[in-house]
Amino acid sequence: MVLRSNDHSVESKAGMAKWFVIASLLSCLTLSSVQADDWLRFRGVNGSGISDEKGIPTTWSIGDYDWSVSLSGEGHGAPIIVGDRLFVTSADDEGALRYLLCLDADSGKEIWTRVLGFNRSHKHSKNSWASSSPTSDGERIYFAFADKEEYSLSAYDFDGELVWRRRLGAFESQHGLGASPIIFEDKVIAVNDQDGPSFVIAFDRKTGETIWNSLRSFGRTSYATPLLIDEEGDNPQLIVGCDSLGISSLNPRTGEMNWFSGDLPARTVGSPVYGEGLIFQSCGGGGIGKLLVGVDPTGHGDVSATHVKYTRDKVIPYVPTPVVYEGHLYLWGDNGVVSCVNIASGENIWTERIGGNYSGSPICIDGKLYCVSEEGEVVVVDASPTFTLHGKSPLGDPSHSTPAIANGKLYLRSFHRLSCLSARN
Repeated sequence: MVLRSNDHSVESKAGMAKWFVIASLLSCLTLSSVQADDWLRFRGVNGSGISDEKGIPTTWSIGDYDWSVSLSGEGHGAPIIVGDRLFVTSADDEGALRYLLCLDADSGKEIWTRVLGFNRSHKHSKNSWASSSPTSDGERIYFAFADKEEYSLSAYDFDGELVWRRRLGAFESQHGLGASPIIFEDKVIAVNDQDGPSFVIAFDRKTGETIWNSLRSFGRTSYATPLLIDEEGDNPQLIVGCDSLGISSLNPRTGEMNWFSGDLPARTVGSPVYGEGLIFQSCGGGGIGKLLVGVDPTGHGDVSATHVKYTRDKVIPYVPTPVVYEGHLYLWGDNGVVSCVNIASGENIWTERIGGNYSGSPICIDGKLYCVSEEGEVVVVDASPTFTLHGKSPLGDPSHSTPAIANGKLYLRSFHRLSCLSARN
C-alpha cells in the first residue's frame, strides 16, 4: 500500500548551490565533487562492500596508521568519504547528544561538528546511539538518528549548515536504530521497519519534501540498509529486508510494491546483498544466524513458492552482511566462523574458524576480505575458493563497525576513534 503525502513541513535553507549533475552507474547522481573512488554510503557502491583499490596492506602494526584520532562520544556507524572530506556520526550522554562530524580525509583533522539533542534512552548492549551511516550526493550529507520519541532524517551542506530536517515520528525498537538512508536519483530514501507502524519513505534531496510514503506490514524492527538493482534496463528495484515480508522489492520512483519473498522466522540485522542473479538476506537472533535466503528478483507479487532459489540454515551470520564476489558468497559469522559458498551449485567450499566476535561487516578489497572484530583486531582473508588467512592487525580499541575505503586509504572506526591506513605502492 502506498500512502502519498503533500506534507511540506520542511526546515529549508535558502541560497542552495547550483547542481552540476553527471551520469552515474546506478542512479545518475554523481556530482562534479564526487570522485570515482568515493565511498558514499554504508558498504560503498550499492552496499556491495567491494572495492578494486590496490596496495592496502594485509598486516600491519599499531604504528603504521597514517593517523588515529579521538571522536566525540561513541558510535558504531561506518564513515563515508566524499573527496577530501570524511563524515561520521557519534553520540554521548546516553544518546542525549548526537554528533555529525566532518573531518579532513587526509589528515583526520576536524573541520566542523554539529550537535543534535535527543532524550536519553535505552539501547541494546551491542548497539550505539549512532549506528547508522550517513550518505551523500556530493553536495549534501544525509543522516538519521532515532529514539523511542523521535526518528529524524537531516540534510546538511558541506559547510555544516542545516538544509532541511524531517521528523518521522516515534521509533519503537528493542535494540535502537541500525538502518542507514540511501540515495536514488533525486531522492533520499529512509526505511522505518520498526516494532510499530512501519513505512519506507522517499524525500526530495534538495527540499526534504515527501515524494512517496509506502506503508508496510510490521513485525520485529529491521536494521538492514536497503540496496538498488536494475536488471531490466529502466526498471530499478529498491530491495528491503525485514522479517514480516522477507526480501521485498519496491519501485524506488513510486514506492509501489513489486514483490515479496515471504516472512522470515527472525529479525533482519545484516543488509541484503546482490550478485549472480540472486539477492541474499539473513535473519537471526541472540547472536546466531537462523536462516539465509537467496531470491531471484524477476518475480511479481508473493514469490515465496517460485523465486526463493537458495536457503541455508546453518553456519550463517546474524549481524554481519555477506559479500558476493566472483561467483562465491562469503559468510562472516558473528562467532568468527567464515564460509565460502559456490553460488551456482550451492556447494560449501570451505568453512574456517578464525576466532573473535563480530558485529561489523566485511568488505572486499582487491580480492581480500577485511573485517574488524569486537575486540579490535582487523582480520584479512582471501576472497577465494582457497582459504588463506593473511593475519590479524591491531586497531587498539573495540569496534562494532564496518571498514570504509576511498582514494587509496582504509578507514577503520572503533568505539571512540577513527584510524586511517594508506595503500603501499
